[in-house]
Amino acid sequence: MRIIVDKLFSVKYQLSGNPDHQKLHSHEDFEIFMFHKGVCRYLINNQIYDLQPGDILLMDGLALHKPNIPEEGEYIRSHIHFIPEVIEPVLHSMKAIELLNVFHHSHYLIRTNNSQSIQQIEEIFKKMDHVDRCKSMMYSEKEWELKFLLGQMLVWINFLFRDDCLNVSKEFSSKAEHAEKIASYIQHHFQDKITISEIAYNLCLNKSYVSHVFKEMTGYTIMEYVMACRLKQVKYLLEAEEKKPVQEIAYESGFENISHFSRYFKEKVGITPRDYRKKRLEIYNNANNDNSLHLSYLKR
Repeated sequence: MRIIVDKLFSVKYQLSGNPDHQKLHSHEDFEIFMFHKGVCRYLINNQIYDLQPGDILLMDGLALHKPNIPEEGEYIRSHIHFIPEVIEPVLHSMKAIELLNVFHHSHYLIRTNNSQSIQQIEEIFKKMDHVDRCKSMMYSEKEWELKFLLGQMLVWINFLFRDDCLNVSKEFSSKAEHAEKIASYIQHHFQDKITISEIAYNLCLNKSYVSHVFKEMTGYTIMEYVMACRLKQVKYLLEAEEKKPVQEIAYESGFENISHFSRYFKEKVGITPRDYRKKRLEIYNNANNDNSLHLSYLKR
């Protein structure tokens, strides 16, 4: 069974601009994000980072994340999305599966003064983007070249991670601290009925301030973030609880009206919840089949 490279790898090098569709989202892929130039305040789960050129974000993808870019602001970045199952057999064969350990937490921000390492990582981004765009390569050639380059990328990422041995310590402004507390509260209560008044009361903040500071720091309204948390939970349960009825999953995730839920899901995801479940399970099963074939080949 052939691995479909376009579904298992997504590589973009030095993207510019602030696309309208760049909204709060999550995904099943691992992501390596590199910030090159501009102004970007990045929201991941309940944390906010003011990015600097050269910063690298490692994300397991399931964490809700979104860049907050000033209107008309410059925003140049690169990113790689990959399904871990596609690289695991290669790493196992080299006894290097530990290279994926940096993704086993929600996220990491790597900030370093090691310009040589940053240059090497950027060069690999560039090479992967070239391979991904190449029309003359066969699927098998493209697949293995991307795996080889991704392995190199992971080696450099782990080197930087060990070298710095840190999650960047941040100097919080009071606004950033309040916005993070609001995000954290929502993440713990999105399955319940939740209001801005309730959030303000429990955090001992002014109601209008809660709305204003969260929008300013994240680019998102309170209720947009609540709905994004609920949508993330639904997507997770559709795949993890494949026998559970869609309606039950919707209620468990905080949606009170099944008709509204169905419209909202299709508007945000582009397909129905049932079609999403079917698609995700097909990708998972195909990846597992490909890995089994590859491991059988390695044992010969």
